[in-house]
Parts: sequence; C-alpha cells; structure tokens
Amino acid sequence: MNKTELLNKFSKDSEERVVLARVLDQMERAQRRAIPCPTQFLSPAQRSAAEPLLAACGHPRHLFAGGYEGAERTICVFLPDWQEVENYDAGEELCAIEAVFPPNTELSHRDILGGLMGIGLTREKVGDILVLEGKAQIVALKETGPIILSQFDQAGRYRLKLREIPLSQLSPAPVQVKVVHDTVATLRLDAVLASGFSIARGKAAGLISGGRVSVNHRECVKADKTVAEGDVLTCRGLGKCVVKTVGGQSRKGRIIIEIERYV
Repeated sequence: MNKTELLNKFSKDSEERVVLARVLDQMERAQRRAIPCPTQFLSPAQRSAAEPLLAACGHPRHLFAGGYEGAERTICVFLPDWQEVENYDAGEELCAIEAVFPPNTELSHRDILGGLMGIGLTREKVGDILVLEGKAQIVALKETGPIILSQFDQAGRYRLKLREIPLSQLSPAPVQVKVVHDTVATLRLDAVLASGFSIARGKAAGLISGGRVSVNHRECVKADKTVAEGDVLTCRGLGKCVVKTVGGQSRKGRIIIEIERYV
C-alpha cells in the first residue's frame, strides 16, 4: 500500500492522520538517508494508533523512548539498517530539565505545562512532566532544551531555577496498584470496567456511551466490546486499570479475572 492508502486504512480522524503522516515521513527519511530519525512526542493514544501502522509497514527498525522506563509520552526513533536497536542511546534525542520552586510553593503539572506553552512550545516538543517535592522534572526534545533553559523562568506567579540533568536522574513516582480478583459473567467492556473500578455495571455502561472510556488509549463507546488479557482501560474521572489475566471459569460458570487498578 502507498502512503495515502495506509493513512486511509489506519486513521479516520483528521488530527490523528496528520500525526501518522509525520510518523511515516520520519520512517521514510531514516530509510532514505540511513540515519536515525525521531518523531516528536506521541501521546499514548497516538502511539497506539502508530503501532499497527508500523506493523503494516513490515515492522521497520524503531524504538519508543520517553526518557525513563514506563514514560507516558514517547518519541519513536526510526533506525537505519546498519544500526541495532540495542546499541542506540535515546539520550541522543532527549534531554531532562529540572525546575526548582521557591520554598513552600506548590505548583501543579498544569502550572508547569502552562508555563512551557507560554514561551511558545507546542505539546509535541515536551514529554512527561514529573512534579516532585519542591521541583519538577521535564523531559523534552534535545533541540528544545536550550529554549527551556533560557526562557522558562516562571510558572504561575513563581520564579524558577533551572538546570539540565542526566536522564538517569529522572525520578518518576513508583507505580501503586490495587489488585482486584473477581469474576464476571462476560468479558464485555461494561462488565470488566465495572469490576475494575468497583462501580455498578449500569454506571459503567453510561460512562462508556458518554465517551469517557478508552481501551488501549483509543476511545470506545461500545459497551459490548470484548476485552482481552493485557488491555488497558482508562476512564476520565476514575483513572486506569489493566486486565492482567483472564482465567478459566468459576464453579458458577463465571470468568475469573485479575485486574490491576492504578491508585
């Protein structure tokens, strides 16, 4: 399939189509020039859309990187045939900036992101923002680092002190999960969502039809969609859970499942 046919097959959304077209451009550039070619930062939904597209392209040599293991926003780096994924350092494309707040100051993720947008950066230039005690750590494209260091001196009403740090010094908060062992009558999305978030099935169905639920970072409004092991379910206002295992049947003929809910 040519580029237009691929985009027609894998995306119906105009904004997503633009993102996927840029991904294909970088893939072709890496193959044509025989050099590593990174995309800008992709959201989880954009990455989820890009992965089947890359599979249809024959799994070109590439890797996703966000500065640390488990990063939410990532770039996709396409590599030439001569370069092995294992030998590539994503630090070639990324940097980390630490912004220290004044004492007794509380700044949120929104405050930091708003300040970055205020100096003219687009969301695609910035990766995860880790808000810690008294400071924030910002992952960004390498080319964006000097702009942040020279221009990002304030968030909200507060002045910031900035310095570049190695990616190895990023300090993401440990993931905390609650393990839910349950049985469901069916693997329908509304049933599994209700189990994962301990809500009534009717309420789960309403959240789904209201466009608040995503499966593997793609919005889903079909309550009868079949959920599989490994699927990531997110719901605005409730959070995220992962279907870790789908087992056999209980004595009452219900399906045994294990879910990890992020808390």
